[in-house]
Amino acid sequence: MNNLFLYMIDEKYSTRVAYFSMEFAIDQALKTYSGGLGFLAGSHMRSANHKKQATIGVGMLWSFGYYDQTRNEDNTMKVEFRRKFYYFIEDTGTRVKVNISGKPITVKAYLLPGNIFETAPILLLTTDTLENDFLSRTISYKLYDANEQTRIAQEIILGIGGVRVLKKLGIDIDVYHLNEGHALPLAFELMKDYPDLEELKKHIVFTTHTPEKAGNEEHDINLLSDMGFFGELDAKHIQNKLNYHDKNFSLTVAALKLSKRANAVSKIHHGVSNKMWSFIKDRCEIVSITNAQNMHYWADKHLLTYLQEHEDYQLIAYKKHLKHVLFEEVADQTGKIFDPNTLTLVWARRFVEYKRPWLLIYDMERFRKLVNSKDYPIQIIWAGKPHPNDYRGISMFNEIVMMSKEFKNVAVLTGYELKLSKLLKQGADIWLNTPRWGREASGTSGMTAAANAAIHFSVDDGWHAEFQKDGINCFTIFHADPKLPIAEQDRQDYLSMMEKLENIILPMYYNDEKQWISIVKTSMTDVMAYFDSSRMVDEYYEKLYKFGLDSDTKNETLKGSKSTDMK
Repeated sequence: MNNLFLYMIDEKYSTRVAYFSMEFAIDQALKTYSGGLGFLAGSHMRSANHKKQATIGVGMLWSFGYYDQTRNEDNTMKVEFRRKFYYFIEDTGTRVKVNISGKPITVKAYLLPGNIFETAPILLLTTDTLENDFLSRTISYKLYDANEQTRIAQEIILGIGGVRVLKKLGIDIDVYHLNEGHALPLAFELMKDYPDLEELKKHIVFTTHTPEKAGNEEHDINLLSDMGFFGELDAKHIQNKLNYHDKNFSLTVAALKLSKRANAVSKIHHGVSNKMWSFIKDRCEIVSITNAQNMHYWADKHLLTYLQEHEDYQLIAYKKHLKHVLFEEVADQTGKIFDPNTLTLVWARRFVEYKRPWLLIYDMERFRKLVNSKDYPIQIIWAGKPHPNDYRGISMFNEIVMMSKEFKNVAVLTGYELKLSKLLKQGADIWLNTPRWGREASGTSGMTAAANAAIHFSVDDGWHAEFQKDGINCFTIFHADPKLPIAEQDRQDYLSMMEKLENIILPMYYNDEKQWISIVKTSMTDVMAYFDSSRMVDEYYEKLYKFGLDSDTKNETLKGSKSTDMK
């Protein structure tokens, strides 16, 4: 694997890192992601390239992606799985064997070269190869397969298979980064090289992304052991080594015990995570590294030019052009013609209950008055993907679809992937975020919306709490007391949201263009200053990767930094 890197490694970032993630949102053409975790990983890989870091991504090549969100005849969402084909990735020629349930399975490694999408090099693993039988091939068919044993098998392939592929390619790694706990089996594979637990920990770091139970997987430890999750080690050995004897084995708990340091993804999430995992004995420190996005990819270059030139009329005119481009998609999908001169509010993200996509229609009579107003017209767009087996999320999506049929100025779009996400952020005037407080670890979609002249209107959670200057660079929904019953929190948050929308946001848009544009420009300036992922990837090196490395390791790392290869 000569010339794996197509740039000279910056000595500042010469610690050799393998970034393991179950999903990467790199480009619309590469269906290896489902949502925010993938968007974050994609931005990380882009900024690693731009900063010339010695980082390589390791992920999975999903034959059928996450799923294709299309429509039934009644306009409700339909889940479809279509095989994907990619001619821009390269077969490395590398194959390794990984045992799952005692059966050897071939793992094939592809390379996404860094020059294709301006990223760090990314290795993509698959079991969908002729050497395997049908059942083994299906392991890498679908991202986040709902079958528990398939999901565990995917994690074994990513973790153990990823380490073995790196070794077979002759790529030396100093630090293995677990982006969530999915690739945890890599730690058990590394125990062959580092049998001493404290030595092992020097080479593993961990990012926890959510306080939600579904994002912190647990499985029966005997099932994990039987399937080969612990590699060549048995469950009892792992339990004793980690002093962790729960029958339900938490990937997050184990990751916190196996890492030299971990990070939460916002300052609020940092507090939530430390409280949530305070019971764990011998866990590593959890620090805060606030998420960010790669603005070189996400921000419209013309908008940034008009921001720098201080020509308000050009920024306003071009924003209306971008709205018109989005509205072509709205018309194509829904048959509704939207007006670029009308304030457009967008709610778009993963469809899950705690994010409250339904908060705007909490009171339908009030909603009707809002969307039928002649004084302050509004257009509203929803978009997002529930998990294909989250029937409650699908039901929420479909209920909003059916509700939208009543209104010419309310639309629900399908296919919320990178391309549509860009269109929505560039075409929105208001980007609405409505999670229950304390449950949105970061919520990065609003960062890229703000960079595209959409004002962030959000509950004061996640990254927004660090960014917000209410009425100056955003609009904030100050959260209800989290000690209240959930129903009362929802009611109070709804009233706070509607009060600000009806009495501040809409009147300002139509009556005070100067103030509106001032908020837009301050928002763009502030978000570009701190929430670009170039800052984030620098913090990962300083706070995680370099932490705890002994001088010998550092010296060896620096010796190899002049090479364009990672060997």
